[in-house]
Amino acid sequence: MKLNCDLGESFGSWQMSADAQVMPYIDQANIACGFHAGDPLVIHKTLLLAKQHKVSIGAHPSYPDLVGFGRRSMNCSEEEIIAFVLYQISAIDGMAQSLGLIVDYVKPHGALYNDMMVDPKIMKAILTATHQYQHINNKRNVPLKLMIQATPEVEQYQKSARHFNIELLTEAFADRCYQDNGKLVSRNIEGAVHNAEKTLEQVRQLINHGSVTTNSGNKLRIKADSLCLHGDNNDSVKAIADIRALIV
Repeated sequence: MKLNCDLGESFGSWQMSADAQVMPYIDQANIACGFHAGDPLVIHKTLLLAKQHKVSIGAHPSYPDLVGFGRRSMNCSEEEIIAFVLYQISAIDGMAQSLGLIVDYVKPHGALYNDMMVDPKIMKAILTATHQYQHINNKRNVPLKLMIQATPEVEQYQKSARHFNIELLTEAFADRCYQDNGKLVSRNIEGAVHNAEKTLEQVRQLINHGSVTTNSGNKLRIKADSLCLHGDNNDSVKAIADIRALIV
């Protein structure tokens, strides 16, 4: 299992997450593309950190929502979603290529990610954008994958992705509380984000038993390619070395 983290989420004088502290411990960096956070200089610096530590790069597109940090759903058409996802992938991959790097995968952020997991039209739009970018960019020597949440319905998503010739990466969350249906507990509910102790406990359970304990106390089986740690969760960032030690 790999370890991924949402990074590059500062903007101007507003500092978010500890990119330099986290990057040495992770395998995959989901880098904000400017629509919910990140600006050209932040993106550039984050890409340089990823290059220094040989970390795989993922585009982390969102709804155009700087004020809400991309955590608010927006009523966008499929055409709009395809356009702004393509725009964001193009921006970060272009900057990456200028440094001799390449974007390996796409992982939507916040509300766009959550909406993708429940609305087939939004999933289709994101798959379409990912496929179109992969298809038209002849310089790419590696497939552009899409990272989604590992859920009991993963085969359904894989079927949709195969239609677009897109490979899926599935992820579990180290620091988020789960519901019985496999979805994450809303951040508006107390206890939705684990502290360092609970995060380590959940990581151990995922690695040793392939499951998490839901908010109702049930055990939920999860099979994931990667484990996500949120860079804006200070408790889990402090535990990054311990989390890395658990993942082999």
